[in-house]
Amino acid sequence: MADEPVLVITGASTGIGAATARRAAEFGYRVTLAARSMEQLEALSDELGGDDNALAVRCDVRSWEDQQALVWRTLDHFGRMDAFFANAGFGAKRGFLAESPEFWKSMIDTNVYGAALSIRAALEQFKPAGRGHVLLTSSLAGRRALPGSLYSATKFAVTAMGEALRQEVAETDIKVTLVEPGMVDTPFFESRPSGALEADDIARAVMFALTQPPHVDVSEVLVRPIHQAT
Repeated sequence: MADEPVLVITGASTGIGAATARRAAEFGYRVTLAARSMEQLEALSDELGGDDNALAVRCDVRSWEDQQALVWRTLDHFGRMDAFFANAGFGAKRGFLAESPEFWKSMIDTNVYGAALSIRAALEQFKPAGRGHVLLTSSLAGRRALPGSLYSATKFAVTAMGEALRQEVAETDIKVTLVEPGMVDTPFFESRPSGALEADDIARAVMFALTQPPHVDVSEVLVRPIHQAT
C-alpha cells in the first residue's frame, strides 16, 4: 500500500472530482477527497474501499488553514502525496447584472484564490522534493471570453496561473497540467445540457496526464464534446 501513489482532489464530492477519484482508484491510486460536504465525501470514500484507499477531508478551498490541513492530513494518513488536482470551482449566470456582488465574490474567491492556495499548499511539499504533479481545472471558457461571463474571467486567471506555475518549476521534475473542459453534464448546470461530455470523460483525460512517463509533461488538455463548435 505504501508504494501506491496518492492523489489529492478538491471539489471531489460530485462531478469531475468524484469521477476522477473513481478512475484514479482503478489506476491504483489512493486518494484524498476534499470538499465542503462531508456526507457526500464519506459516501464516496466508502464506495472506494474506505479510509485505506480514500480519505475524506472537509476543506473550504478559500481557507489557507484548510488547504494546509488537507496536505498535512494526507501526508499523515498515507505517508506521501504525489499529485494535487485543484478542481474546486463553480459558475455563474452570464450578464454583469445577473448575480449578486456577494455571489461574484464567492465565485472569485473559490475559483481564483482557492486555486492559488491549492498551488501554494501543494508546492510547499513538491518544491523541496523537486517532484510532484499539479493539475488545475480551467475551462474552454478560460481560452475565449464568453459574453457577460465573469466565470470566464476566473478561468482565464486559472489558465494564467497554470502557465505561470509551469514556468516557475520548469527546472524541476514537477509537472503542471491545465484541464480545460468544454460543456460537461455536471451539477454545474441548473438544467441538464444536451450533447455534453460526461464527467468521466474529463476524468479519463486527467488520468492520461497523470500516467505519462516521467519525462513527459502534458501541459494542457482541452476536451470538447464532438459537436461543440466554439
